Amino acid sequence: MDLHGKIALVTGASSGIGRGIATTLAAAGAAVAVHYRSGREQAEALVADIAEAGGKAAAFGADVTDTRQLEAMVEAVQAEFGGPVDILVNNAGHLVKRVPNVDMTEEHYNRVMDVNFKSYVFLSKLVIPGMIRRGGGKIVNMTSIAAHDGGGPGASVYAASKAAVISYSKGLAKELAGHRINVNCVSPGFIGQTAFHATFTSDEGRAATVAKIPLGREGTPQDVANAVLYLASPLSDYLTGETIEVNGGLFMR
Repeated sequence: MDLHGKIALVTGASSGIGRGIATTLAAAGAAVAVHYRSGREQAEALVADIAEAGGKAAAFGADVTDTRQLEAMVEAVQAEFGGPVDILVNNAGHLVKRVPNVDMTEEHYNRVMDVNFKSYVFLSKLVIPGMIRRGGGKIVNMTSIAAHDGGGPGASVYAASKAAVISYSKGLAKELAGHRINVNCVSPGFIGQTAFHATFTSDEGRAATVAKIPLGREGTPQDVANAVLYLASPLSDYLTGETIEVNGGLFMR
């Protein structure tokens, strides 16, 4: 899984799963653009860690729901690394908060859909032309087990946004197959060591979920990063439009 000479852009990379993905791609040789929205210090610390390990990375700030900021970020990444993005990992996402549908507001709906789906569509749009010029590329979109089971309480719109990512990725995979651009999804289940569960999951809920996992433990960001690395590497060249489930057997298709 040698990614030397490749430029990777990972959104939401300052912590949790995104941090694990950025670190893993850099260790495989990719020059990594570490995106952050508010965690600038964390992103810069990650860049320093990657450099200390002999890798190459730089931090880029943007609100992924703002298409103008996305455009500026992609231009900055290309200028920093001297070429177009070869590997895009659309990882940024957020439940925002748990809202039952009877309490749903248009503002909350838009916030959830914009960060979890709109950002994927328009960031992909921005990097695709460069991938076509380079003769190929890899797009990895992060979805969720919630896309399959509807999520927990008050997460119906979040679950719908993640289901949209899967369907969109299949359509995009068909569009781009002729350009040797592979589009796939990674669907994490219960992944510990993340702000998501620290914020939205009770200790009781965590224990109950882990008890249902056949492999007997919650996942780690590295478990997810390993799947992303496979999809970013040449080993996945004949795989497109698919979703890899990383959940320890909690959900089997």
